[in-house]
Amino acid sequence: MRFFSRRSLSRLSAQVRRYVRSAPGTYLWLAGLFVTTIALHHMSPEFEEEFLRQRSTNIHELSTNPVRVLITSALWIDGGRWLPYAVLYSVFHAQAERWLGTLRWLAVVVLAHVLATYFSEGALLWAVHQELAPQSAVNTLDVGVSYALAGVVGVLTYRIAAPWRYVYLVCVLVLYGTPLLTGRTFTDLGHFTSVLVGLACYPLVRDRGEPWDPVTTVTRYRRP
Repeated sequence: MRFFSRRSLSRLSAQVRRYVRSAPGTYLWLAGLFVTTIALHHMSPEFEEEFLRQRSTNIHELSTNPVRVLITSALWIDGGRWLPYAVLYSVFHAQAERWLGTLRWLAVVVLAHVLATYFSEGALLWAVHQELAPQSAVNTLDVGVSYALAGVVGVLTYRIAAPWRYVYLVCVLVLYGTPLLTGRTFTDLGHFTSVLVGLACYPLVRDRGEPWDPVTTVTRYRRP
């Protein structure tokens, strides 16, 4: 029994292509992450750790090669799981890029990634100086794209119409604030900082049209 006709599959394929083309920055980045993730799977665990450490935004690398590691750290996924990020990028990054445009979306991404990195690593450096963290923490492995993602999650608050905007905001603050209160690691601090950076990007969104109302969307699809 066929669940999808050839015509419906063709229509679905065309919709997917249009969606991808509407967020070129998101999907070019995601394609790059796919390639680097495949590369990681061909490395031995020992080589992979050292390889990523040299591309990590840890205290040592930030003090010697800041521009290089800020760029390269955003091109690798620690843990090698690409598919969950493909879903998250499609849900959050692609929506933000379609709404803001590629340049403004990229501005949010860069601000969240850079500011959260420096704030969290600065806090870790302070902890090392206060002997609250070991000296070895200056070489902590810290790569990945989660700070940029958290920043985009934050800025999307303004995409949603009130009162649903506030429901979304509370969920985001709980999601990123709970680990900060319970775990209190420098990465938890970085993620929460990224959300705040995204919220601080309001000037970039003020002229981007009317916010999205989920109730209106649901009502439209329920009409016969």
